Amino acid sequence: MPAPKVWVTGLTVGAIAAVAVLAVQADKGTKPHVVAGRAHASASAGAHPSVTKTAAPAKVPDGSGTGRRIVYSLGQKTVWLVDASDAARRTFAVWPGTVSPGVGTYAVSSRAAGPIIGSDGVKIDHIVYFSAQSGVNIAFSNAVDGSSPPPASGARTGGIRMRTADGSALWTFGTTGTKVTVVK
Repeated sequence: MPAPKVWVTGLTVGAIAAVAVLAVQADKGTKPHVVAGRAHASASAGAHPSVTKTAAPAKVPDGSGTGRRIVYSLGQKTVWLVDASDAARRTFAVWPGTVSPGVGTYAVSSRAAGPIIGSDGVKIDHIVYFSAQSGVNIAFSNAVDGSSPPPASGARTGGIRMRTADGSALWTFGTTGTKVTVVK
């Protein structure tokens, strides 16, 4: 039987090799476009948001309340995760569904870790429900595969989709009862 040091060395070498292979694969992916300043994501249907930079930090929209909250701007298609001191801790672009929540204040009513199949047939996870409009549940979520295809023609969907990393961050931040403010 080989000595324990041989096993540890073999496992370490194997782990390093696996990390190197994953790093090479990750390096082959698309790269964000960067301009001077702060990162800001923008989105279009059917594509991942591209990262661009702007000169000023993300400002939480006026009229979005105070305290710890999730702020969603319908017009900007952007979400802010705001801490108790009213500072934006994370800002990111989203892809809205075809049914939007009304402007107002809500609370996270329930959450589902997923994965589940969304109303548009896409496998999603990190689902954070906060409203319903005309019989359609409105929730933040991310596609498991990272995609965000445009909703099917005529489909009524309330999913507000985001990149996987943003979905994880919102999931951690948006516990049941967290305030959600929707602004124009």
